[in-house]
Amino acid sequence: MRAVGRWALWALISMLVTMGLARATSLRWWRVPNDDPYLEASIAPTLRGGDLVLLWRLTPPELGALVVCPEPKHAERLTIGRMVGEERNQVLVEGSRITVAGRGFSSEGDCANSRFKVNSPQNGAEMELSCSMEAASGILHKRGNAPATNDVPKLDLTLEEGEVALVSDNRRFPYDSRDFGAVQRELCTETIFFRLVGADGFFDADARFQYIR
Repeated sequence: MRAVGRWALWALISMLVTMGLARATSLRWWRVPNDDPYLEASIAPTLRGGDLVLLWRLTPPELGALVVCPEPKHAERLTIGRMVGEERNQVLVEGSRITVAGRGFSSEGDCANSRFKVNSPQNGAEMELSCSMEAASGILHKRGNAPATNDVPKLDLTLEEGEVALVSDNRRFPYDSRDFGAVQRELCTETIFFRLVGADGFFDADARFQYIR
């Protein structure tokens, strides 16, 4: 029994050391803010405010990844978006469609759940939107669709050296480079890649232990 106890103690110590090294070098867990209606609306249908996610930070994010970056004009505030474009690229967003350097991102059909609900950041009213799949630089992900109407902002941005654009997954209620312009790529160091549990807790089976693309 004493030997079993020592083994269990060393196993626990080893696990804690491994978790500490991983958190210091390659990943960290983070709770998506749930007190910012503009951010919360912009990340649907991929994420929700209150989700507990894992961030990968050992290697730089790739184009098309969902990243966490400081907002350029307010570094104390974090924003979430798809990282698209490189220096000298023209990035256009109109309605649901993204075009980078003259090439559009392809739509790959409807999501498994073709409809989702989100609260309008302007007035808090619940709205139902359609969901489709989009391939952004080879990364297939969910997209909240937007009608091509005058109340949906557009983006026409030419990137300078070291810059990227951030584009929200929810094209109907974006909070992205249409609001704050280009972002320095070197400041975007963390990729959201896994959701541990959703905003409603562990027993929300549809939102736990999911890879995020």
